[in-house]
Amino acid sequence: MTGQVTKESIEAVLQRARERTMLLTDSVDDRELIAQHSPLMSPLVWDLAHIGNQEELWLVRDVGGRVAVRPDIDELYDAFKHSRSSRPALPLLDPTQARRYVRSVRGKVWDVLADVRFEGRELEVDGFAFGMIAQHEQQHAETMLATHQLRSGPAALVALPPPAAVGVHKLDEVTIEAGPFLMGTDDEPWALDNERGAHVVNVGTFAIDRFPVTNGQFLEFVDDGGYSRPELWSRTGWRHRVEAGLRAPQFWEYDGSRWWQRVFGLDEPLHERRPVVHVGYFEAEAYARWAGKRLPSEAEWEKAARWDPREQRSRRYPWGDAEPDETTANLGQRHLAPAEVGAYPAGASATGVHQMTGDVWEWTSSGFHPYPGFRAFPYREYSEVFFGGDYKMLRGGSFGTDSVAARATFRNWDHPIRRQIFSGFRCARTISERS
Repeated sequence: MTGQVTKESIEAVLQRARERTMLLTDSVDDRELIAQHSPLMSPLVWDLAHIGNQEELWLVRDVGGRVAVRPDIDELYDAFKHSRSSRPALPLLDPTQARRYVRSVRGKVWDVLADVRFEGRELEVDGFAFGMIAQHEQQHAETMLATHQLRSGPAALVALPPPAAVGVHKLDEVTIEAGPFLMGTDDEPWALDNERGAHVVNVGTFAIDRFPVTNGQFLEFVDDGGYSRPELWSRTGWRHRVEAGLRAPQFWEYDGSRWWQRVFGLDEPLHERRPVVHVGYFEAEAYARWAGKRLPSEAEWEKAARWDPREQRSRRYPWGDAEPDETTANLGQRHLAPAEVGAYPAGASATGVHQMTGDVWEWTSSGFHPYPGFRAFPYREYSEVFFGGDYKMLRGGSFGTDSVAARATFRNWDHPIRRQIFSGFRCARTISERS
């Protein structure tokens, strides 16, 4: 969010998130709401009540100091106490109760917003707590959208088809010259703790794909036996490929003559000029090796997205500092698929790299670690407990990411085997600095 944070702007961003939540939950019947469509995902009704519970904990009770609405359900909706696979067995609120609960909480939030002053406590300066909750709800909305993709039937979601490319574009590379840039942020009022603080990183010269890897490019890897060549995979990646029986991106199916892609319950011919989606880190890594390249590091990705060599500064977004709109990025569930590469020329970075915001989350080679001077805020469980382990960083957002969580410093992470998320990638290549 740019400019001065106002109560009106906070009301708008909270209302946008809630309208999306209700669309995703009202578009199915109660039976579908309480069902678990994958052990990787919660029932949609759990997400709905969890959204309300987080809003109650932080805005009603903490910021507002109001009396608790439903203190008896805090443990049920604590994401760290119950795994996703175990949540259907819990005594959850039913759909009617969950809807009533989130309405009740939101009514109290409007009262808190009317009274709050954006000063004093760090949690309240610049409306941080409200921004944190808006981002939390939108992150769960994207998770619920992924659950819709995993459902067996078609999703009753309405969206415009993603745009076609503007002109003809070569799937080439862009060279990013060596030098320092400012990574992370100290200036974004709603930046989360893992995005802070801003620090200088010196990156060597590298080339990065101008566009995300497309379905057509990935199909060449598949047709060349990419899933049956262990030399292209890391040892851990190959073991997972064999154990999981991977042979193509998730939701791809071959009918004997052509490939199809299942998109929210409907089978569509594979769109070869759209970015590949629903691939895990190990598949991205294998493709990059097959292509004679590698995945970019997180720092390389952010430099390609943010660095303006003419102005010698890091931008908020690839195209500049203005908030995203429908001309610069495919965000906010406006479309239900990635757009063709070349569809957003106005969103290109200063160095000419396209579609680094929206369309697909992009895997990088980096693990999840804190920036220098990291301080957990306002709670350890958002970032700190996930540092280390096997997580890999994803950057840039997808067509299901809202603009409130789409700044170029935003960091996402997941296990390398995950494919139900809206994940794709682009490749990079080291360029020797010696002539």
